[in-house]
Amino acid sequence: MSKRLLSMALTLMVTSSLLAACGSNNNASGKETNTTNGATNAPTNAVVEEATNQYGDTGGLKLPLVDKPTTLTWMVVSDFQLNDKLIAKEIEKRTGITVDFQSYSATTFDDKLRLVVASGKLPDIFSGLRPDELKKIGQQKAVVAINDYVDILPNFKKLYVDENPWVANSFGDENNNLYSWPIYNINRDVNHGMMYRKDIFDKNNIPEWTNTEEFYQALKKLKEIYPDSYPMASKTKDDIFRDLAYGWGIGGLSYPAYYDEANSTWKFAGTQPEHKEMLDFLKKLYNEGLLDQEFLTDTPESWTAKMTTGKSFVTWDWIGRLDLFYNQVSSENPEYNLRYGNPVGPTGNIRTLPRIDADFGITVANNGNKEAALKLLDYLTSPSGSQLTTLGIEGVNFNFDENGKPVYQELTDLPNVDIKALEDHYGMWVEGMYLNPDHRSVYYNFTEKEQEAQDKILSANKFEPLDPVLNLNEDEIATIAELQTSIIKSMNEFNAKYILNKNYGDKEWADWLVSAEKMGASKYSDVYNQAQKRYDANK
Repeated sequence: MSKRLLSMALTLMVTSSLLAACGSNNNASGKETNTTNGATNAPTNAVVEEATNQYGDTGGLKLPLVDKPTTLTWMVVSDFQLNDKLIAKEIEKRTGITVDFQSYSATTFDDKLRLVVASGKLPDIFSGLRPDELKKIGQQKAVVAINDYVDILPNFKKLYVDENPWVANSFGDENNNLYSWPIYNINRDVNHGMMYRKDIFDKNNIPEWTNTEEFYQALKKLKEIYPDSYPMASKTKDDIFRDLAYGWGIGGLSYPAYYDEANSTWKFAGTQPEHKEMLDFLKKLYNEGLLDQEFLTDTPESWTAKMTTGKSFVTWDWIGRLDLFYNQVSSENPEYNLRYGNPVGPTGNIRTLPRIDADFGITVANNGNKEAALKLLDYLTSPSGSQLTTLGIEGVNFNFDENGKPVYQELTDLPNVDIKALEDHYGMWVEGMYLNPDHRSVYYNFTEKEQEAQDKILSANKFEPLDPVLNLNEDEIATIAELQTSIIKSMNEFNAKYILNKNYGDKEWADWLVSAEKMGASKYSDVYNQAQKRYDANK
């Protein structure tokens, strides 16, 4: 997902090119496309009803989407040529639209997008520009304001106008025009968190912790039994403070800014009393040899070695690691059993992942194909389109087993049927193309250990509230970028010194507060509070 980093300078440079091309029917491949304004009505009502009913819940869209053969260009991130894949053919069959997919690998996509945007010859559908870049070229009429077409987009209207009216306020421009098609409900509920060696805990009659003090006592017991170990390890370097911050109530997607729900105020996390409490806790673990002495410098390789050889027993990471580590060492240590643990910190919570994400920058060029392109995105957002692009075609490339899980008969020889295999064989799960994933897909097939993680957090509802998604303007984005360069670097340096240096204490914390204020800690949070006022006023 790294293809979202084109600069604002690029946007300014290419705006004139985009304007010159605006309204034309050219595309990046140089092919002529249908110049119709897109879908109108299918030939007869009987044909429309038959086609629509055949493919499940379209959310109110009528199939086919166009009344004459139409070709759209769509620039996507993929290692595969997609035009002959099953899904591309099925889209044409159902919608009447032939999609000319222009595929570029993740390593080349950004450069290619840069050239395409600079040329002004935009594909009919593409992704990869940041939301602020899209707003700028959208206001220049190079890409469409999606909300202008909401009357022909029933699935967009349902999800992003009727059920989540805040979307335009959070992702639109100052006039609430939305230029990026959001992705709905892609995240799994629990994707990261604390993990522990249950085989070691059980062997030594150490119960899993239920609060921070019990976590500390468990590490102490482990240190007594395994004096050469450092019970807790980390590979995330300075990000450990961001990742653990949720447990102290100061985490958020905009970290180090976070929204304090109790006071309805945005704050700078690095200067809050809760941040000091978190540092004090980590300092205690470090001083007592409970936290790996290299926790700020460990690489994934050195961290892996510690977690798989009995040097460390507790860590924070992605849930896929629960099985990956086991698979890595099971031949030598079949008892190895890494499990998802309870959160650490006084809140007892982990992060909440957002349900709606517009940062992929999926957009539609403002040309003669715009209505057909928008309707295609709307279809792929519907339950029918969602199933097609992320689950497949039942009875054709998959069937459900007795547990309701999809089975791809052609792929049964593969050791693991993951979304990459589905992309390779069928053209499913293409980045920029999945808009509302079907949760029956293999992407949501959890192993027993991963399911345990979901159940543990969901059953107890251990989630921090999701912060408001604010819509920073151009000046505010620039201010944050300017402040981040110095204040985050200084914050991380202070965090490290506070934990590693035994002489650091209350005096040094007080000095840091003064220093942070001079570097703009309040100014940092003020940006968010001003944006919050606009957000609240637009509700």
